Amino acid sequence: MPRTYGGWFRLVAIAEAISWAGLLIAMVLKYGFDMPFAVTVMGSVHGALFTAYVLACLIVFSPLRWSFGVLVLAGVASVPPLATIWFERWAAKRGLLTVVDSDEPTFWGKVRQIN
Repeated sequence: MPRTYGGWFRLVAIAEAISWAGLLIAMVLKYGFDMPFAVTVMGSVHGALFTAYVLACLIVFSPLRWSFGVLVLAGVASVPPLATIWFERWAAKRGLLTVVDSDEPTFWGKVRQIN
C-alpha cells in the first residue's frame, strides 16, 4: 500500500484510468453484443473511482503544494479517457507528487491565516 500522498494519488489515478477503459469496453459489449449489464457494473465501478480521483485531487493538492492551476488541470484530466495517467506522469516528471519541505504555509494554512 502507498505511504505517501503521491503514492495514493498515483494509485487512484491509474485505477480511474483502468475503470475508464473498462467502461469503454462495457459500452462495446452493451451496444455491440446486447449485454447492458456490463455498463451497469462498470458504470458503478467507474463512478466510484471517478469520485475517489476527484477527492484524491482535493486531498493531496495542499500537502503537495499544487497551485490552483495544477488542481484544475488534474480535475480536467478526469474527463477524457486515460488522461489521469497522462496527468500523473506529467506531475511526476515535474516533482509535483513529492512533498516539498517549506516554511511557507500550505493552501489550508493560508486560508486559516486570513481569519
